Amino acid sequence: MKSFILLALVLTSVHVTTAGSAAHRCFCQVTGTLDDCACDVETIDSFNNKEIFPKLQKLLSSDYFRFYKVNLNNPCPFWTDHSQCGLKYCAVKPCTEVVESHIVYMAHIKECEKAEKLGAVDGSLRYNKFYFCEWKKHDDESDRFCMLDDEDSPKSQYVDLLLNPERFTGYKGPEAWRIWNSIYEENCFKPYSVKRPLNPLASNSGQGFYRWLEGLCVEKRAFFRLVSGLHASINTHLSARYLLDENWFEMKWGHNVSEFQQRFDEELTEGEGPKRLRNLYFLYLIELRALAKVLPYFERPAFHLYTGQRTQDNENKKLLLELLHVAKSFPLHFDETALFAGNKKEAMKLKEDFKMTFKNISRIMDCVECFKCRLWGKLQTQGLGTALKILFSERQIEAMPNMSNTNPSFQLSRQEIVSLFNAFGRISTSVRELENFRSLLSNLKQ
Repeated sequence: MKSFILLALVLTSVHVTTAGSAAHRCFCQVTGTLDDCACDVETIDSFNNKEIFPKLQKLLSSDYFRFYKVNLNNPCPFWTDHSQCGLKYCAVKPCTEVVESHIVYMAHIKECEKAEKLGAVDGSLRYNKFYFCEWKKHDDESDRFCMLDDEDSPKSQYVDLLLNPERFTGYKGPEAWRIWNSIYEENCFKPYSVKRPLNPLASNSGQGFYRWLEGLCVEKRAFFRLVSGLHASINTHLSARYLLDENWFEMKWGHNVSEFQQRFDEELTEGEGPKRLRNLYFLYLIELRALAKVLPYFERPAFHLYTGQRTQDNENKKLLLELLHVAKSFPLHFDETALFAGNKKEAMKLKEDFKMTFKNISRIMDCVECFKCRLWGKLQTQGLGTALKILFSERQIEAMPNMSNTNPSFQLSRQEIVSLFNAFGRISTSVRELENFRSLLSNLKQ
């Protein structure tokens, strides 16, 4: 098999130790080579933190990438929500024609008040709907790897992502576990007889889980690690932007080392934490590879990051191409060519199962009760779905003409583009935050 098969077992041989003394590293100090792919974690850390992260953050602050159209009011398609936090009083007020409109959450149950306050989505916008309609005229349409909201639905609205950062909202417990349990138990090709370690909704310890996982085909094994990596990234964000203090005047957000340890410490998680971090790096490599491969699409003269501000739009495209060229320069890229190889009929069936299962996960995001969590869950699953679409569209991308008056054989909508880069921005931020947590944990032990 090609190197990807071992890469899909990403970081299984990476050396991770618990910082019990000066001679030991922090549990989050993931180090070493990534098996036969010749890539190592140190290279990823350095490349991301020095080359990718600064450029990406600048790009994501631009108008094209900060506004994301989403329907936060879709009903959950899989179960009836009877929880008190899901009452209509927690719904989002749709944006109006007024430039400065606000989305307000109303708490109905005392237990939900804090979570609703922290999970509210700020709907303030600097543009009215006319501009967004003009933007939509420049968007392309295509077959997608995940479910997208109907952009023409009156329930869809633009959200300013800079006013709604992903952070701790108080959304946890059985309601949150139910979401992840549905994803892992029903949408990761796992039989019910195989139990996950540390599943809060199951009494089984999960022994034998990794024997089952390593016995899967490479595609299904990679699928699980992508989901686990996304879960780990989200938990990193919540630990890094945690509500540390609240008073009448302000709310103080910052790094919660204890929360981070609860989610990733090797001893506290019975060895699961380092595995989760390994999968985060795996996810990073997947999305980085997608950015490198999609470069020809954005290099077309006909493509514009259109917001109606010509000078700024041109500068943003220049920054975008600079970022993509940096991504392409990464010397140890993920090799996706072994995916869906072999017997063509079986490969096509597996690819379709892969696609449908991921689409199902994107639909589960409509069951998340915290609206800010739903916002970022929908965006990040769509971003990952777009990355997968790119990886499996190599021929179409290579066949794209450079002629400005010809429709390309591969297309991305504005919604897919915004989600792709913001999703990678989340993963890039997670890798950057791991360095911050290593420093904080190191200082605690001095």
